[in-house]
Amino acid sequence: MEYENRDELIIKKYQQDENMMIQLFVQWCTNHQLDPMALYQKAYPYQEKNAALLTAIEEANAETAEIEISNETMLEVLQLFGNDDLAFVVVEEMERMPKK
Repeated sequence: MEYENRDELIIKKYQQDENMMIQLFVQWCTNHQLDPMALYQKAYPYQEKNAALLTAIEEANAETAEIEISNETMLEVLQLFGNDDLAFVVVEEMERMPKK
């Protein structure tokens, strides 16, 4: 494998994984009747709208399947990608949720 191709492959794989993280976040928000864009903007108030997040929201609205994502899994995935600010906002929302 050429060096350039390996770098491209690594970048592409990271982008795919990042998109999966965004889709999981949107699904988790949907499952808990939360607005993913509002939570994202609360965590990152100075960032422009995230195109990948908008796409994931549109795709989630078009689908009807509900996939259960535990709170612990959601936090682990966010932290894995360095989204600590978003993880903090998610924890705040988790604390507001009724206890089961």
